[in-house]
Amino acid sequence: MRSSIPRWKFTDSCGQPGVSRAHRFGCAHDTHPDHQATRRDLLKAGVAIVGAAGFAAVVDPREVFAQVRVFPPPPPAVSPILGLMDTHVHTAPDVFGRSVDDEEAANLYKERGLEALVLKNHVVTTADRAWLVRKHVPGLNVFGGIVLNSPVGGINPDAVRWMWRMQGGFGRVVWFPTFDADNHVKHFKDAPEGIKVLGGDGKVLPAVREVLKICAEQKLVVQTGHLSATEALAVIEAGRDAGVDRLVVTHAQFEVVNMGIEQMRKAAAMGAKLELCAMGPLLGPQAHLVWMRNWRRVKVEETAAAVKEIGAPNFVLATDLGQTGNPIPADGLQLFVMDLMKAGVGKDEVTKMGREVTGSLLMG
Repeated sequence: MRSSIPRWKFTDSCGQPGVSRAHRFGCAHDTHPDHQATRRDLLKAGVAIVGAAGFAAVVDPREVFAQVRVFPPPPPAVSPILGLMDTHVHTAPDVFGRSVDDEEAANLYKERGLEALVLKNHVVTTADRAWLVRKHVPGLNVFGGIVLNSPVGGINPDAVRWMWRMQGGFGRVVWFPTFDADNHVKHFKDAPEGIKVLGGDGKVLPAVREVLKICAEQKLVVQTGHLSATEALAVIEAGRDAGVDRLVVTHAQFEVVNMGIEQMRKAAAMGAKLELCAMGPLLGPQAHLVWMRNWRRVKVEETAAAVKEIGAPNFVLATDLGQTGNPIPADGLQLFVMDLMKAGVGKDEVTKMGREVTGSLLMG
């Protein structure tokens, strides 16, 4: 009995790659009987071609079949992000579109074997939400914090004091202004000016020093937000003077911050860690989301080079994901880690950045 193989499609009109000078058969969806190819017909055709065109033009049936039967790879036996932590996750509820809520993100990370994540929101504190997520998703270390944008009063020491006092003590991170930062609004021409951290004399403002004093006393993690590289270095220096020993340059390579290698090296010399984010390679003019096209793309190769140049102990891994239309944070972190390793970052370096350094900041 003839055994038809209707899914073998060998013409470009069927969506298969063309093979130069190769014998072609009709599409499987054509109704003409001559357009139905059997395995035997294919083998005979291959032999016939040899005499006329030579072996180079013969298409191995197994090769053609493999071109058709293309599937995603199987799930990894061990999660590539097992034991890691994410210092920068955006979740619902929020004023911006988010792909997952707090609990959904936590469950996904727990399934992948992560140990901790930090919930970030630009307009409200997340210390209370971290407490609630831990109640619903036990076994995962969830932390929150506060971003010093205008909704919480800007550089507001009282807001920081009340944040860390929240039940559970899971409010561990203080971000300096992000989209309300003076540097951010001027860079994107959103407003004439924003929230400042430096005075006209270039010195750190008293309110900033008061925030840093609280962070030092309570062992909070200070992140620089969307300050410029120059502003971030000034705040880091002031933080060290105040006794802060947990400092991070938020997405150091992203647009607005845009730290160069020498500036990153200087920040690291003062004890600050540099945050690397999975959203970086998704940014740029080619971005699939319009709002991301105004940001410079950070290539994975650039990030890998920075790790090699400055050293893994000076970095932390994060995603900055959760936006509607972007990969969910768990997938984004996994892709980021795998791409970094392809670019030459070793597994031990990934563990150092994504687990050891982050763990010492959040739980040390």
